[in-house]
Amino acid sequence: MTEAAHPIRFLHRGAVVDVAAAAPTRTLLEWLREDARCTGTKEGCAEGDCGACTVVVGELDEHGELALKPVNACIRFLPTLAGKALWTVEDLAAMGGGALHPVQQALVDCHGSQCGFCTPGFVMSLWACYERHPEGAPSRQQLADDLAGNLCRCTGYRPILDAGQRMFDAPRAALERAPVVQALRELNSQPAPSQPGAYHAPRTIAELAALRLARPEARLLAGGTDVGLWVTKQLRDLGELIYLGDVAALRRVDVRDDAIVIGAAATLEQAWAALADEWPALREVWLRFASLPVRVAGTMGGNVANGSPIGDSAPVLIALGATLRLRRGDALRRVALDAFYTGYMQNRLEPGEFVEAIEVPRNAPAKAPPRLAAYKISKRHDSDISAVLGAFAIELDGARIAAVRLAWGGLAATVQRAAAAEAALLGRDWDEAALQAAQQALAVDFKPLTDMRATAAYRLRVARNLLRRYWLETRPVNPLPPRALSVWALEEAR
Repeated sequence: MTEAAHPIRFLHRGAVVDVAAAAPTRTLLEWLREDARCTGTKEGCAEGDCGACTVVVGELDEHGELALKPVNACIRFLPTLAGKALWTVEDLAAMGGGALHPVQQALVDCHGSQCGFCTPGFVMSLWACYERHPEGAPSRQQLADDLAGNLCRCTGYRPILDAGQRMFDAPRAALERAPVVQALRELNSQPAPSQPGAYHAPRTIAELAALRLARPEARLLAGGTDVGLWVTKQLRDLGELIYLGDVAALRRVDVRDDAIVIGAAATLEQAWAALADEWPALREVWLRFASLPVRVAGTMGGNVANGSPIGDSAPVLIALGATLRLRRGDALRRVALDAFYTGYMQNRLEPGEFVEAIEVPRNAPAKAPPRLAAYKISKRHDSDISAVLGAFAIELDGARIAAVRLAWGGLAATVQRAAAAEAALLGRDWDEAALQAAQQALAVDFKPLTDMRATAAYRLRVARNLLRRYWLETRPVNPLPPRALSVWALEEAR
């Protein structure tokens, strides 16, 4: 049977846009500036880092309600916009009755713009926040977290955060959601976009499994927050693409009695939120994983499957004892994540096989939870790549270490456990002597590299220091209280 081609159809400026024969890797930013002539959206870094290209994409969630997400247009491939709605900075005045939207007016009033190049990106991130909080202004820290992906510092953040609070004082100019929801329902009842031999967007796991089996050399595309850079920075030809983002069953995060099951196309934001709800110690790593636009687009399944040695998901998941559920056609198998990687960017996937889900075991009610912690070290606090990330889980029987998992990113060609350090701890009392033995054993486990982010010596020293911090927090005798571990708590105490 000959496969039919279907155009890309999405909602923009109140009308359905129909794009036929676009290159599968053409970015949304290119289309906006070159075809739609919406030049308010800027290109800065072309890697989803600076936020100058931030736009807002709306899609129907699993309950059929409209979810608005700030995304980086520079690394978003145009076909993935099918069935969704798009807003750019040019659209906001219409919501303000022809005047500036409260978001824009607040930035003017608070002097939140200087050269103006990155201001449209700030506007769109703030508008997404504005729409998510119809009840009123969130905290200043929440605003700062939402703006972590907008990196311009021309004016400093104070006036921009002032504007983020001020925008809620004006009469509300809310988006009319009902017409958008109705339009998206109609769009999603139509065939998914496809280009035979170039781009496929299956909607069920069965369709995806059949496509993957028939086209084992095709590139799997999820959020594009990593793969997008292969195009914008490395100028690579990705070949045939199979997009996972329209497979509804893969976008779910299910919290069961025995496990949290993260679908391969569930966003990083969904996945981290579920993990942090179960293990609150993961909240900081969640917020520092990347900016909000990256977390609402990228997927934890993609982060794990790509296998970067500095990917932040894998160390945490390995410390939690996660397992991958792999599918090839109708066949399923499970592989422990700590046994999945075989070398730099290499793994145990067979031809035609893909990651269907990540299964993270939950603690039995009668069992004490492990002492879990995760620490990220990077040059910049927000929205930066890790130099080292350590994730640790120890189970104590009194003072004795009954079980231990120490997982590291940034110390080797793959994310991996520290086998020698774990052996130095298992069965011993969790005391200073055990800590020092584990610290010394890290030199057996790892021979780090020197690169632009850190030297080998720095990485090893940091790894040892993180173990000490973990011990100070979890030691059976006189552990440090939470207030001694937070810079923010110290500031509040002044």
